[in-house]
Amino acid sequence: MSPVNKLRVAIVAPSLRILGGQAVQADRLLRAWRNDPDVDAWLVPVNPTPSQALEWVTRVKYLRTIVTELTYGPQLLRQLAQADIVHVFSASYSSFLLAPLPALIVARLLGRPVILNYRSGEARDHLRRSAIARWAISRADRNIVPSRFLVDVFRTFGIDATVIPNIVDLEHFRYHVRDPLRPRLVSTRNFDAHYNVACTIRAFRLVQNRWPEARLTLVGGGPQEQPLRALVDRLELRHVTFAGRVMPDEIADFYAAADIFIQSPVVDNMPTSVIEAYASGLPVVSTEAGGVPAILTHGQHGLLAPLDDHERLAAHVVTLLDRPAYARHLAENGYAFARTCTWPAVRAQWLNAYRSVLDASDEVAGPVAALARPAPELARREPVPAPVAQGGARLRDGTRSAPTLKAS
Repeated sequence: MSPVNKLRVAIVAPSLRILGGQAVQADRLLRAWRNDPDVDAWLVPVNPTPSQALEWVTRVKYLRTIVTELTYGPQLLRQLAQADIVHVFSASYSSFLLAPLPALIVARLLGRPVILNYRSGEARDHLRRSAIARWAISRADRNIVPSRFLVDVFRTFGIDATVIPNIVDLEHFRYHVRDPLRPRLVSTRNFDAHYNVACTIRAFRLVQNRWPEARLTLVGGGPQEQPLRALVDRLELRHVTFAGRVMPDEIADFYAAADIFIQSPVVDNMPTSVIEAYASGLPVVSTEAGGVPAILTHGQHGLLAPLDDHERLAAHVVTLLDRPAYARHLAENGYAFARTCTWPAVRAQWLNAYRSVLDASDEVAGPVAALARPAPELARREPVPAPVAQGGARLRDGTRSAPTLKAS
């Protein structure tokens, strides 16, 4: 009988030194695969730490990027050569050119199958503007995204994609019922323009007019922090706390201390923060940006407002406070959604995805054939179906993995 070996998966993604959604999800995936009987996964950071002699460079703009790329390239060659499968996390615009694109190219040169895990809410504009992105993404063996929103966006450019949701740990984010429901709001979005935290602050002004003792905790950091602090002062708000950036292991405490989650992005995909709020038992109020409606049905999992509409956001918060039983109903539905994002719910989906691209790669003549495929504008590639249970995928060393599972 052929020996059963683990699939070796190189996960190319930001480390937690870049504290954001990609890094958090990559870290959760790596933790989930730890000691798994079928997969041996490791991180290939897109933000590698330079040698100690060059550490000072990380504080110098532009020079930091040059040194990072010079470190990243050789690391890709070494690490991807050891992998059976390359799993690349991807954002958009310049980040795509600096991190995912080199990984895609190196993987192809080494003849390794690639899963591109695209995660940006700015996908439509990115793909419209960038022929390079369209060309590169269409040549991944499989595109996996965290929401139906991105599946629909990719389809408009002739690119197929499959949904595997973000992961949440229900042991870490503990559900509890808010009774009584108090006017304690939390937002866990970074202070970047596309998260529009200023809209949340303006909404809170109206909430505090109705509930003078209302509190708002802002967890995050970023270039908008000083303007946001100035807005709080100008609106003469009380009980607003800027908590700063918080590591993933500590953020559950902020959800646990709040009663309502609020966010107001103008661009978004499948925000991990919303799933974390669901898991913690918080009713959610959000703007209807990007992929948010794909995970939050208005009146079922939470309440949605138009983009940049602080008055509607505030009205939704007041509705929850006035109707606590309704707020608890929404929180219960949100928690049910969060249960579909746990590791037991998604593990088989990732395992089948890995095995399907490895099986498909056996039929490809080599990296040149893969690079020669026509662009999506000329020929749309059919998705590769997940194989039914059979002899397992062939690994780089010629042995086979354990039999695959049929995707549900």
